[in-house]
Formats: sequence, structure tokens, C-alpha cells
Amino acid sequence: MNEITLVTGANKGIGREIAAQLAALGHTVVVGARSAELGEKTAAELGTDSVVLDVTDPASVAAAASHIEERYGRLDVLVNNAAVARPPGTDLEHQSPSTADLGVLRAIFETNFFGVLTVTNALLPLLRRSAAPRIVNVSSGGASLARNADPAAQLPISAGYTPSKTALTSLTLQYARELRPDGILVNAVCPGFCATDLNGHAGHRTPAQGAVAAVRMATIPADGPTGTFVDDEGPVPW
Repeated sequence: MNEITLVTGANKGIGREIAAQLAALGHTVVVGARSAELGEKTAAELGTDSVVLDVTDPASVAAAASHIEERYGRLDVLVNNAAVARPPGTDLEHQSPSTADLGVLRAIFETNFFGVLTVTNALLPLLRRSAAPRIVNVSSGGASLARNADPAAQLPISAGYTPSKTALTSLTLQYARELRPDGILVNAVCPGFCATDLNGHAGHRTPAQGAVAAVRMATIPADGPTGTFVDDEGPVPW
């Protein structure tokens, strides 16, 4: 039986590569994208399905869940990939703690944290119908508390993107603890510093490389790990 997989923010970058690699493994992938046009274009190129999905819009999320239920009846894998580093027209200077623009920070958390809550909770009823349900949250090793506590770490200072991803890894643990008795595996992954629109293509890794950890965790068996934070080389420090 083909596994039904939803990847949010899948029309470009790491999300697109996650969708492509899972489709190549035989998953029936649903590309989630805010733009119907871009989502449909990506789906046509990858041979997948698509759905309009704005993680910050509960009505959009509910409609996407209805689409998946009506078409497939269940969901086996949810990959929460959609994220923003900064709202359009802003830069990282707006995220220094001492000069932070609260509107900017709220916009980042709305996508990177609250968006994951909104999507996950809307899709949980469909995940419960799966024989081996998995949730993969795409976080960031740059948001590791251990790494940020290291004075020698060469990491950007950010009161927005970085804490939003730290919160996401924490949220991953809370979901893993809550859903463990139901057999729903919930893990966080770090794609590494990949060249994408998120960072102005400054990263040294490719989106294809960044997708590896998420694809691995999306394909673990029903008795696989839960409540972990990993990259493609192994555990990432919390």
C-alpha cells in the first residue's frame, strides 16, 4: 500500500526535495503550497498531488485536511517543512534581541511554531487512521541550545528565527510524549545550512542534501524512534 505523505512548503527548496525523494521511494505525495499555481506546477513536475496550504490560515489548513480525507481517507506521514526566516521587506537586523521588531518576531513564530501546531492538529485524525503514522518537523541545528551556549559558536544572533526553531524542537518532544501511546512517531530534523530562498542561497549544502534527514525519518518503521532530533549524520544536541 502506497504511503500518503503531506509535505508543507513543498513547492521549492528543501520541501520540494523532500517531496521528490519520497515520491521516488513510492510515496503518494501531496505538495502543500500557499500558491495554487506554484503547487500545481511542482506537482506536475514531480508526478504528485498538490493542495493549497497556508499554515498561518486555519481555514486553508482545514480545507487541505478535507482534501486529503476525501481523496485518500488517511495520512501516513506529515512533514512540517514550511518556514520563514524573516517576513518580506525585513532583514536579520530586525531580530537582534535589543532592537527586535515585535511584529517581525510574531510573524516568524506564526509560521514556524503556531503553523506547525495548526497543521499537525488538523491532520492528527487522519494520521490516527494510518498503520504507521509519522510526523517529521524540519527544525535547525542552529537553534540548538547547546550550540548557542558555546561562546565559540559562529551562529547568527536572532530573537526570531532561531528561538522559533528552538521552540519547534521543544514542541516536537511534547507531541512525541503525548502521542507515544498512540504509536505516532514524532521527530525533529536538521537539514543543515542549505542554499535556499530562506537564506538568500548563502548555504553550502544543496536542498537535496538537506532533505536526506527528513526523508529518513519519514520512512522509519512503526517501531522506529520518537522524540529525537537528528541530521543526516546522527543526533543533534538539544
